[in-house]
Order: sequence, then structure tokens, then C-alpha cells
Amino acid sequence: MTRELRRSLGVFDAVVIGLGSMVGAGIFAALAPAALAAGSGLLLGLALAAVVAYCNAMSSARLAAVYPASGGTYVYGRERLGEFWGYLAGWAFIVGKTASCAAMALTIGAYAWPEQAHAVAVAAVVALTAVNYGGVQKSAFLTRLIVSVVLAVLAAVVVVLLGSGSAEFGRLEPTGDTSAAGVLQAAGLLFFAFAGYARITTLGEEVRDPARTIPRAVPLALGLALVVYACVAVAVLSVLGAGALGEATAPLADAVRAAGAPWLVPVVRVGAAVAALGSLLALILGVSRTTLAMARDGHLPGALAAVHPRFQVPHRAEVAVGAVVAVVAATADLRGAIGFSSFGVLVYYTIANASAWTLSSGPRGDAPVRVSRTVKVTAGFGVAGCLALAFSLPLSSMLTGAAVLALGAAVYAARIRRRHR
Repeated sequence: MTRELRRSLGVFDAVVIGLGSMVGAGIFAALAPAALAAGSGLLLGLALAAVVAYCNAMSSARLAAVYPASGGTYVYGRERLGEFWGYLAGWAFIVGKTASCAAMALTIGAYAWPEQAHAVAVAAVVALTAVNYGGVQKSAFLTRLIVSVVLAVLAAVVVVLLGSGSAEFGRLEPTGDTSAAGVLQAAGLLFFAFAGYARITTLGEEVRDPARTIPRAVPLALGLALVVYACVAVAVLSVLGAGALGEATAPLADAVRAAGAPWLVPVVRVGAAVAALGSLLALILGVSRTTLAMARDGHLPGALAAVHPRFQVPHRAEVAVGAVVAVVAATADLRGAIGFSSFGVLVYYTIANASAWTLSSGPRGDAPVRVSRTVKVTAGFGVAGCLALAFSLPLSSMLTGAAVLALGAAVYAARIRRRHR
């Protein structure tokens, strides 16, 4: 049975998958807790999150071009820093993104059928797992449709809000309620909405000419997402203000209602559900590919490394991930999942940046890979930025995330002891 995946994705498809991961439910859900943390400093938090995400994107893109295999930072950390750091990155990614998958599934349920949110969430996970099972090209095609719908809805929201008499741009200016700690926490929460560009690097084994495609696709996807986020954040904040935005449960729907356009509320609800659908689709893709890579190396059951002979996808890994996410989606809390996911993903990118920093010294004694000074600078800033944002998150998110990482380290240590015996 073949264990290799088919290279079928070009730059356009890779950018669309990255956008589908980012321009999703994050922009519908993350603005409110970020405004609650930073007040009128929300836009500063967004800018800081974008800078850290850019550093992470540059490090990830450079590493993906050198190591074009499924698994993302799990592979980079293993090759550049050693087996434990690769394992820890993979563990942080799988656990954190499983929480993200559940959050996206619950967002679909909350917008599509609030009274049966958990049942709808489980049904969405099952349906999208079936789509991914049929091949990555089917997933890319569906993602294109979803991204088109979401961008159209967000464009309508921005035009209506900024064109209404309720928009006051004085609400965008930082006031006395803005603190450095609040801006940092807002950036950490908003990072949740940027983290999707990594889906491009975790699909490295399915991208055509990865050395050329990935370094182009990652910054393109990130730049487009930032433009969309900035427009939406400015529009919503100018209508609701920081106080009302921080208390909103459905900020975009509340904003269009406050702007005197209640007819747009159902459209926003549909857009949010579709956006969450796109995020969930891409998330399941990324988690299953990292699961595949870790199973290949023996960190997860070897059966999960199987690749379907016809569809050439990691079908067992996809089914396993879908099953776990469905169970979590039946019991998860939406808001708590954002902070927990952000902590795990920020640890993941800390390891990615540290891996990129070592490119000029060669992987564990091998010939060095030439990198520019810019790569070193962005990698160093990325490490510092990720750690700063991770430890500015709410205390419950930090404690839960640290406990899960410690559990992963204990599992790794037990496995090493068994191997030596």
C-alpha cells in the first residue's frame, strides 16, 4: 500500500486553503473577547497579532520549502532541534487544533440551529470528514466556494456599516482604558484568527513544486486575511464602540442591527456558519496530516500512517481525527476553546521560529542551509512574540495549556523509557 500523498495543489489552491482557514469563524467570534481585553486598543492588538503571524509565516514558509513533507512544524522541529521538540510541536498542534475544530463545529451549530448546536456540530464534522476522505482536490474546490461566500458577506457588512450614520471614527482612537497588558492579551486572542496559514505548510507533501509554491502562498494568504480583518474590525468598532463590542455575543450581527440594517442579520448568520464550515474543513485537513507524520515516526499508532490507494489521502488519520473532534464538539465550550487553542498554537510557532533560526547551522551537523539575515531577524522576533502572547492569555488558558503540554512530555518520556528497555 502506498504511503505517499499526491502532489496536486498549486499556488492558487494553497492560498485559498490558507484563506479558508483564516477568514473563517475567527473574525465572527474573536473580536468580542479581544475588545473586552483591550478596549479601544483592539486595533493595536490586531496589528501586533499580524506582525507575530507574519514572522511565523516567514519561518514556516522557509522551512516548508526545505522540508516539503506533511506535518509542518512537527517535521521542522524534529529535523532542526531534535526528536523531542518535533514531538512537542506536533502534540501542541494536534491538541490545540482539535479544540479549534470543536469550536468551529459549535459555531456552525450556534448560527445554523442554536437550539441543536451540538447535534449540528457533530453532523458538520462527519460531513466534512467524508469530503476530506474523497481527496484533497475536493477539499480545495469546496474551500473556494466557501471563501467566495464569506468574502462577499464580509464585504457587504463593511459597506453597510461604514455607509451608515452610526459609524463614528472617533471610537477607533485608544483611550484611557487601553493598557499594554490588555493589548497583548487581545493580540493573543486575535492570533487565533490568523493561525490558519499553517495549513498550507502541513500540506507540503501535496503541493506541486513546494520550494516555489509555499513561500509564495503563505504571505499572500496572510496579507489578504489581514486586509479583510482590518476592514471588518474598523467597521464594527466604529459602529459599536469598544464597550458594546466587548459584551457582544454575535458582534457582526449586533453591529449591522445597530447600523439600522436588520435585513442583513440573517445573511451574517449564514455567512458565519459557512465561514466556520470552511475553517473546520481546513483544520481537519491540517490535523490529519500532522497525525499522519507522527504516526509514521511511531509517536502515534502506526495504523494511522496508512494512505488510501485510490484517493491518496491519510484516510485512517482523517477518520480518527473526525471521531475525536465529534466527541469533543458534543461537550466543548466555545469561548474557552479560543484561549486554549491559542496557547497550543503559539507554542507550536515558537518551535517553528526556533527551527528557522537554526537553518544557517545545518540540521544536527549536516550541511547548513543558506538563509538571509531577514529570516534570522523574523525568526528571533517570532520566538519572542509568540512567548509574550502565550503568557498574556487568560490564566485558565495558560494553566490548561501548560498541563496538556506536560502530559504530552510525560507520554514521550514513558515511550523513550520503554524503547531503551
